[in-house]
Amino acid sequence: MDNPRPEKVAVVNEVRRRFDESDAVILTEYRGITVGEMAQLRAALRQAGGEYTVYKNTLVRFATRELGLELDDQLTGPTAIAFVPTGGGGDPVTVAKALREFAKGNPNLVIKGGVLGEKLLTAGDADALADVAPREELLARLAGLIAAPMQQFAGLLQAVPRSFAYGLAALIEQKGGAPEAPAPAAEESTEQPTEAPAEDAADAAADDVTETPEASADADAADAVPTDDAPADAEADTQEG
Repeated sequence: MDNPRPEKVAVVNEVRRRFDESDAVILTEYRGITVGEMAQLRAALRQAGGEYTVYKNTLVRFATRELGLELDDQLTGPTAIAFVPTGGGGDPVTVAKALREFAKGNPNLVIKGGVLGEKLLTAGDADALADVAPREELLARLAGLIAAPMQQFAGLLQAVPRSFAYGLAALIEQKGGAPEAPAPAAEESTEQPTEAPAEDAADAAADDVTETPEASADADAADAVPTDDAPADAEADTQEG
């Protein structure tokens, strides 16, 4: 701007600040919308956590160019901007849903595009944003995921946004890696010991008995005593002789 008036500079600074402090910005054309309808739309967006403001396109162009945002193609015709302030309790999804819901009953409202974070949105992108589940529903899904049985964890993880999976992986790495699974306990043998035959048991018992000196002496004495058959054999030899 050549020699801009202070009030214009103030507006440009305000627009630039609001872009910087918003999670999302959606540009719309409001040609043909009455004052009463505009009030209804502002109320609906305020309830969704958004703010709806009309600025001159030329001043918005200066602000967005300073921010490096190429929005000149969208800044044509009567333009009103829906801001979703960061930390203001608003949700880009609910604001996009509110805009689309109003446009269903009033085709004069045209969604032209906008910005989500640092990403430029086309009209189609802004419309697709309204199809995303609200933040509360996503948080509820996340809570259910955390509470789900571990065997379902891997499958449910694929259903959440990819950024969560990356964040979870980074958190695990930050904590030193995923805990190792405990080593499986040694399996106890289920086989029952086979009973030894009675004879083997008797032999084993006999092997375990240690002979005492008294038992050995008795055995030697028994060997020295002649049996009853000895005299009979001697008498038979005498008679033959």
